Amino acid sequence: MTLLELVADCARRLQQADVAFGHGTANAFDEAAWLVLWKLGLPLDGLDDHERDEVDAERGEQAQALVEERIASRKPAAYLTREAWLQGVPFYVDERAIVPRSFIAELLAEGTIDPWLGEHTRRVLDLCTGNGSLAVLAAMAWPEVQVDAADLSPDALAVADINVRKHGLRDRIRLLRSDGLSALTGPYDLVLCNPPYVNSASMAALPAEYRAEPLLALAGGADGMDFIRTLLQDAPSRMGEAAVLVLEIGNEREHFERAFPRLEAVWLDTSAGADQVLLLTRQALVRQ
Repeated sequence: MTLLELVADCARRLQQADVAFGHGTANAFDEAAWLVLWKLGLPLDGLDDHERDEVDAERGEQAQALVEERIASRKPAAYLTREAWLQGVPFYVDERAIVPRSFIAELLAEGTIDPWLGEHTRRVLDLCTGNGSLAVLAAMAWPEVQVDAADLSPDALAVADINVRKHGLRDRIRLLRSDGLSALTGPYDLVLCNPPYVNSASMAALPAEYRAEPLLALAGGADGMDFIRTLLQDAPSRMGEAAVLVLEIGNEREHFERAFPRLEAVWLDTSAGADQVLLLTRQALVRQ
């Protein structure tokens, strides 16, 4: 069969199995293309160039076996391929860290938060760094800054170290273990944070693919704000006078605004809308 026929067949299998997406793809066809192209050693953006290529039976069966593993295990595809991409940059990932998919990556690539930065921006913190992807992207976006990448999980930091080394950034990214900001002194000029924010009701309803990820990186308590409450209380003491905090909260805006009714936040546009990521100045945090 041709490569396109193979991908279409695998997409049907994924669709029929009712697997969940959201770890790099949004539908069965894109997920099938990712798995098949990866297994065949082809560029992940190479389907259009190779769609008419004939795939022999043995290689086709290998690709189909990977798709069947995806269905049987309900693991995100990134855990099977050991690779995830953000803004065109490849990152290593395995079950020790959450699959990277933060909308903050878009903001870094598009320069959305640059108006709040300046010559004073020298120290950046990526809190809850996971596999280190945002720290790497920040270091790439601003070659003059030094980045601290912090996480409570030693396992996640081990994965982050792989990515820092992979991208040749050991001289600019420091990996630190910290429970929130407790082990960090700052002062930081920019704090990026994609914390655990999923509320308990949503956690109970998560598909198996999300439950395959570390619970520590997802669960945010009854209203999703447990980690964030402590973060916003502690953040001003670790921030420079002109510093800003960029915080991702997913679908928890209602809970966020209920928890912090007096906090002046700037909501930032992403591909998922203007209610997923917000920006807080140090002054706003002090005033709340």
